Amino acid sequence: MRIGILGLGRIGAFHAETLSRLDAVESLVVADPFPGAVTAAVERFGAEAVDSPEAVLAAGVDGVVIAAATDAHPGLLLAAVEAGVPVFCEKPVARTMKEGVAVLDAVRDSGVEIQIGYNRRFDAGFVAARAAVRSGELGPLHTVRSTTLDPAPPPAAYIASSGGIFRDCSVHDFDIIRWVTGREVTEVYATGSNRGEPYIAEAGDADTTAAILTLDDGTLAVVSNSRHNARGYDVRMELHGFRDSIAVGLEDKLPLRSVEPGTTFPAGTPHDFFMDRFAEAYRAELSAFTDVVAGRRTSPCTVADALEAGWIADACTLSLREHRTVTIKEVRGA
Repeated sequence: MRIGILGLGRIGAFHAETLSRLDAVESLVVADPFPGAVTAAVERFGAEAVDSPEAVLAAGVDGVVIAAATDAHPGLLLAAVEAGVPVFCEKPVARTMKEGVAVLDAVRDSGVEIQIGYNRRFDAGFVAARAAVRSGELGPLHTVRSTTLDPAPPPAAYIASSGGIFRDCSVHDFDIIRWVTGREVTEVYATGSNRGEPYIAEAGDADTTAAILTLDDGTLAVVSNSRHNARGYDVRMELHGFRDSIAVGLEDKLPLRSVEPGTTFPAGTPHDFFMDRFAEAYRAELSAFTDVVAGRRTSPCTVADALEAGWIADACTLSLREHRTVTIKEVRGA
């Protein structure tokens, strides 16, 4: 099949490389405002270069991947849907929930498949955890712990336009908690601090946060995030049930150092980048998209799914700002 790519920055170039290695993909058509990025894609992957998103959609593509800046997501999504082209779009759907809801309303009855990029749904560990929960082998859950710790903060310009740590980073934890447990979040309490780069506080954000989510069956989920984790990129999940407990991410590249006498785990080189930690998940995610394009499956992560994680992020942002518990119902009605 022929796949278009809109945006060739860090993640767009990574997706181009991944797609170029999939057997189902015969050719790529790419567009980016920066000529150097386009030239690199042509040279590395044999991609066909065009000069605009409109030209990509008119080039006979079977599907399109949107990896452009967040502000461009709504317009590009709607253009792809209008052209009848299945679309994969990196999260978020839009910068604000109001815009995201408008996109959902516009595409709801289009019949065009849209897949939003939440790659943890395709990581082998998280897939196994979901299967364990759904099979009942853990018994009813009582506690979930989800962790995302970045090795270093993004640049100041990125922080200023990111929407905050809950919308930019924690939202991955929120999505995977919903997906693994099959439950919805009803209320949150979030707190945060700044003990690192001053530009994060100056942007009105926090560099380290903790959130307690109450799920609709009473399960408690504890989400821990930080922009500062000197040992590496740490993504884990624990699920504790009345029959058994399991963990995702306890492997030799885990960026933790044990101080227990005689313990050699973890023994590997720690993960230091999200593309390292989730390389196979990204491949599985885009492979799933080719199945969506071919009509072999429906979208594994819809616009509606993405918005649910967004509501949780908005609730945590409000909770942090006002130092109180916030319900999801409250932010939906705001």
